[in-house]
Amino acid sequence: MTTTTRAAVVESGGAPFTLSEVELDDLGPGEALVRMVATGLCHTDLGVASGGLPFPLPGVLGHEGAGIVEAVGPNVTGVEPGDHVVLSFTSCGGCRNCRDGHPAYCATWLPLNLIGGRRADGTSTVSRDGTPLGGHFFGQSSFAERALVDERSLVKVDPEVPLASIAPLGCGVQTGVGAVWNVLRPRAGSTLVVLGAGAVGLSAVMAAALTPAARIIAVDRVAERLALAKELGATHTVNAAEADLADALALLTDGQGADGVVETTGSVAVLRQGADALAARGALVVVGAPPFGTEVALDVNGLLPGKQIVGITLGDSETQTFIPALVQLVKEGRLPLDRLIGTYPFAEIDQAVRDMSAGKTIKPVLTF
Repeated sequence: MTTTTRAAVVESGGAPFTLSEVELDDLGPGEALVRMVATGLCHTDLGVASGGLPFPLPGVLGHEGAGIVEAVGPNVTGVEPGDHVVLSFTSCGGCRNCRDGHPAYCATWLPLNLIGGRRADGTSTVSRDGTPLGGHFFGQSSFAERALVDERSLVKVDPEVPLASIAPLGCGVQTGVGAVWNVLRPRAGSTLVVLGAGAVGLSAVMAAALTPAARIIAVDRVAERLALAKELGATHTVNAAEADLADALALLTDGQGADGVVETTGSVAVLRQGADALAARGALVVVGAPPFGTEVALDVNGLLPGKQIVGITLGDSETQTFIPALVQLVKEGRLPLDRLIGTYPFAEIDQAVRDMSAGKTIKPVLTF
C-alpha cells in the first residue's frame, strides 16, 4: 500500500521549496522504504530547482540522504529493516561500466538519476492528490520524511556514526575525495591545486591531506574559506580576489606547475587557468558543472607535454566500498566533515538554501 509523507516540493523552475503531503508508491522489486534522519543540500539540487535542467516539475529533489530502512520490497538482499543507510546515486548494475566497478558512468545514468524523474520502466515513485510528481531523483528524492529508494542507491553503514554527520558522503564529499584518490592518486612529493573551497573543494583538500602529496594549494575568493582550508590540510592558499592566479601558482610550484588540479567552480575561465597551471604529465580533474553545452578554449600545443584533462562524476566511486571507508574515517576523526556542516530543521529548507547561496554555510544538512 502507498505511504503518505511530507516532502519539500518544487512547483516550477525558480519556485521555492514548499512542504506538502505526498504519496509514495508501493515498493517494487529492488526498492526500500527509508525513514530519513538527515539529508544534505547540494548545488545540484539548486540547479534543478532553478529550472536549469530538464527534470520534470513539480517534483521532489534531494540526493544526499541518510536514514533507517523501514521496509524492503521483493528481491532486496543488501539491507533489512533497521539498517542505517547512506543514500547515493543509482545505476543499472548490468552495463559494461557498472560491471567494471564504475557505476557513476552507467549507460543509463542521466535518466535514472538526474533528468528522468521516474523509474526505469517509466512509472512514478511519488504523487500528490493522484497526480504523479517528478521523483526518483538519484534513485531517492530524499527531501522528504520518508523516501522510496533504489537498492543500488543504498549503502549500509555503521550504526554508531550519527547519520547527520555523514549524509553529505552520498554526493559532494565522495566527489571531492574521489577526484583525488581515484583519479589523481598523488605520489610522494606531488603538488595538488584545488580550485574552489566549497564543500567539494574542501573535501578534496581533506582527501589530499591523507596522501603523500607535499604541497596542497587551495584557491578561492573568500578569506574565511581559505583559512578553513588551511585548518583542513592545505599547505598554501591563494586568494584569487587579491592575487593573479597564474603568477601565484607559478611561484608556489617553483615554476614547475602542478601535478594535479581539481576544478570545482564550474567556471570555464578558472578551468582554463587550471589547465595552464599543469606540470608536464599533470592532470586536471573537472568536477564543476556549468550549463549543458558550455565549451572552453584550450591551447592544444600546451597539452602535448603529456597533460591530461579528465571529467569525473561522483568521484568515479564504487559506492558499496567507498562510502563505508569514508564513514570509518569520519568516525576516527580523520575526515573532519563536521567542519563543513551546518544543520537545519527540515521545515527551514528555504533558510538553508539562502544561507548556502550566500556562502554562510558550506554544507547545509537538513534534519528530521
